[in-house]
Amino acid sequence: MNKQHFKLRQITLAIALGLSVIGAAQAGAGIQVISRDEPGVGFNDTTPVAPVGGNTGTTLGAQRMQVYEKVAAYWASQLTNSVPITVSTAWESLGCTEDSAVLGSAGAWNGWYAFPGNPTPNTWYPAALANKLAGVNLSEGNADDGTGYANVDIKAQFNIDLGTPGCMDGAAWYLGLDHNHGSKIDFAVTLLHELGHGLGFSTQTDGETGQQFLGLPSAWDRFLLDNSTGKTWVEMADWERAASAVAGDHLVWIGTKVTAAIPSVLNSSAAPTLRITAPVSAVRDLEVGAATFGAPAPYPATTLELMPVVDQADGVTGLACTELNRNNALAVRGHFALVDSGGCSFPTKVKNAQNAGALAVLVVDNVPGTIPPVVDGSDASITIPVGSVTQAEGVKLKQLLNKRSRTHSGVFLAFGLHTGQRAGTDSMGRALMYTPNSFISNSSVSHFDSSAIPNLLMEPSVSGELRLIVKPPKDLTLPLLQDIGW
Repeated sequence: MNKQHFKLRQITLAIALGLSVIGAAQAGAGIQVISRDEPGVGFNDTTPVAPVGGNTGTTLGAQRMQVYEKVAAYWASQLTNSVPITVSTAWESLGCTEDSAVLGSAGAWNGWYAFPGNPTPNTWYPAALANKLAGVNLSEGNADDGTGYANVDIKAQFNIDLGTPGCMDGAAWYLGLDHNHGSKIDFAVTLLHELGHGLGFSTQTDGETGQQFLGLPSAWDRFLLDNSTGKTWVEMADWERAASAVAGDHLVWIGTKVTAAIPSVLNSSAAPTLRITAPVSAVRDLEVGAATFGAPAPYPATTLELMPVVDQADGVTGLACTELNRNNALAVRGHFALVDSGGCSFPTKVKNAQNAGALAVLVVDNVPGTIPPVVDGSDASITIPVGSVTQAEGVKLKQLLNKRSRTHSGVFLAFGLHTGQRAGTDSMGRALMYTPNSFISNSSVSHFDSSAIPNLLMEPSVSGELRLIVKPPKDLTLPLLQDIGW
């Protein structure tokens, strides 16, 4: 069978150079890490640093290498593979603003659809997985394609500017190996996430247009099902895939390994529910996101009157980032407090509302999306329940609140638990994929949905509590990779 291959797109995470081998993981066939950095840059940076968190490197470059080698060794230990995996990596300037940054990106550099051992012919497989299935390195001997990466399986890069002026000012990479990163960004977990993409945790179909590469599906697409149409992505036309990629909670993963692992990974407690019970003209159910702190949503549901925090110049927004003033405290006391996302941490907002006498808090997302975000954070002193709604639903709720008095609105919400559905799944217990209603290049479809609790490694944003774990009972990454053939 003739080998056919292509260069795969890279997946971005939501934080002619000389090649030199900087490390090789020694587990199974191993993962060989190759640096693209110039002398004095990235992995070759000789800036002196003190050892930190179990990382014994004494230069910045050496510490970066140690993290890479540990994560590569961990990934290699989780895979059944007789063919070495080659990763080309570098530290480069990536997208930045003062308050946001692209942390890194990675993806399979080569891919194959026709090779010995392909379980689903005419289907694209990322290079590392195709090599595993074929039992040989399919890229070996490839002619130079002008990129210098003809024989590379995974290409990755990470943001060298993070924390410098104009690039998420005040942020910094944590290069320790113990995950005690505090306010810094754990490079080990970020790298674990990105290498997951390179191993195959992504589609190669263009989710924005629905077009398959050269008219062929990727192995990923065979496990994507739109639960509103009953079709997999392989069965859909281009326009149907494009619609499915922005369909909110309709795209699910149907691989048996992930579905079987869900009960041991995602919260066994029920998912929260939210219903407008008054005024009569507005009665309906709302989608609501859960929180990782505070009391669980009550069972049975509790009905509370909704009152907003309004503490910004626009007269509409309520960030609750500081102690509530007298009027806001009067408004939320004994009620369900409505606050906006942004400006400070979620625990800060909720604690201020709790201190003012609120009995529950509902957070409105500050960016468009079809799925309410998880309210993330930690504060053991918070004892009231917390939920979230989308930006669009927040606008509608604020419109209902327009005719309120200082202490009453007439808008009542029933907040409670649904006893039959886990956070991050559909009603049939299948994992939801990330499909916000505005397509996000290199993020939509190729991640688990952010509604999963606890947070999963392969969500669009890396959460601070994650560790080097990719399998149950803590994570679903390895089961998904096993579904596609690992």
